[in-house]
Amino acid sequence: MTRPPLTGLRALVLLLTFAAAATAWAQWPYPAGGNGKPTLAPMLKEVTPAVVNIAVISRNRTARHPMFDDPFFRRFFNIPQEQQDRLQRSAGSGVIVDAQRGYVMTNHHVVNNADKLMVTLADRRSFEAELLGSDEGTDIALLRIEADDLTAISFGDSEGLEVGDFVLAIGNPFGIGQTVTSGIVSALGRTGLNVGGYEDFIQTDASINPGNSGGALVGLDGKLVGINSAIMTPAGGNVGIGFAVPAAMAQEIMDQLIEYGEVRRGQLGIHIQDVTPSIAEALNLDVATGALVSQVVPGSAAEEAGIQAGDVILAIDGRPVEDSTGLRNMIGLMRLGTDMEITYIRDGEKRTMRAKTGRSSSQILAESGAVDKFKGAEFRDLDPSHPRYGSVEGVLVAQVEEGSPAERNGLQPGDIVTAVNRTAVRSVAEFSKVAADADGAIALNILRGTARLFLVIP
Repeated sequence: MTRPPLTGLRALVLLLTFAAAATAWAQWPYPAGGNGKPTLAPMLKEVTPAVVNIAVISRNRTARHPMFDDPFFRRFFNIPQEQQDRLQRSAGSGVIVDAQRGYVMTNHHVVNNADKLMVTLADRRSFEAELLGSDEGTDIALLRIEADDLTAISFGDSEGLEVGDFVLAIGNPFGIGQTVTSGIVSALGRTGLNVGGYEDFIQTDASINPGNSGGALVGLDGKLVGINSAIMTPAGGNVGIGFAVPAAMAQEIMDQLIEYGEVRRGQLGIHIQDVTPSIAEALNLDVATGALVSQVVPGSAAEEAGIQAGDVILAIDGRPVEDSTGLRNMIGLMRLGTDMEITYIRDGEKRTMRAKTGRSSSQILAESGAVDKFKGAEFRDLDPSHPRYGSVEGVLVAQVEEGSPAERNGLQPGDIVTAVNRTAVRSVAEFSKVAADADGAIALNILRGTARLFLVIP
């Protein structure tokens, strides 16, 4: 069968197609390889040595039957008194961000509860790593290794990313070894993955699988734009929905981990919610964005600055506040004592005020000396989302780490502390103040479900 002759229109279409392809290749940021085609190999040769594998070794106590605690039973069956530990191994990825000081950035969930961390470089050298600090709220951790001839990745402009930008994910999926995958930025500002965390995730369809956590998300310029953190999947594998912590957020957390060994967040002390169209109509607002202040914590930095319930916060230092999550992220990344200008609406009038971030509950507990008794527990004020909000006054025990001092002292997630040493507490600030004044044992009045308990912590 003979090919039909080209018409003038078809010839023009083909000519334009070839011209477009030639232009695209001419604009490709990397030189052609040996076969004359565009390639990312030169950039990856410079970047991949900075992405490392992290082996995590932790010890878990094996569960055993209560009869094993019976002395007669142990003696009869010759069962040792001490409970045996079981070694648990897992793997993740990391990124060298400072070659001179040996700093390696990874995820909090990769290194959490680790007893030993081993970092293996692309050249197969292995080093035991020191954990400098870790932040659950942003899922960022920082390690340090003592090694020479390291390669680091430079930080890129994650705030300048746009949907459609090309990105590459580099890591150690399933522990099979270093792997590079490619895709685009699918979305920006994703939230809702880590309830209670500080989220502004970059979403990408570059394949991210288990083991990629803590690895690098880089742009075509070879600079770090994100730390791979999570995937959304129905079956444990990649389905094209991966998430990375923006480099700007990770760098701010890293700076505090280097300086303090922890993140010392400032807080305003407000409960907030999104401004919806119905709320905007009810408050006669001209905008349907911002964060509505539903409650101001007594004694907080917000109360001192003059913020009131019913205020709608529109901007912080000129940066627009789209919703409550956006405001929470802005404040959550500010250091203690940061001065800011707040633009808000009150009684239909746009106003501004100055405020300064105050101490968080963990900092207050640390300064009080009571932190050791409650270490491993996260306390929060009761907010409107809690089913007992309005009917009970107290402080919520939001989380308790397994094996922590808080768990050993009897605290459980979901507990509501209503009094400390018989003094009623309505907020974490009040709880911390009373705990700081305690001398010796601390007695807690706790509401656990429908039961009321009296817990004494020596």
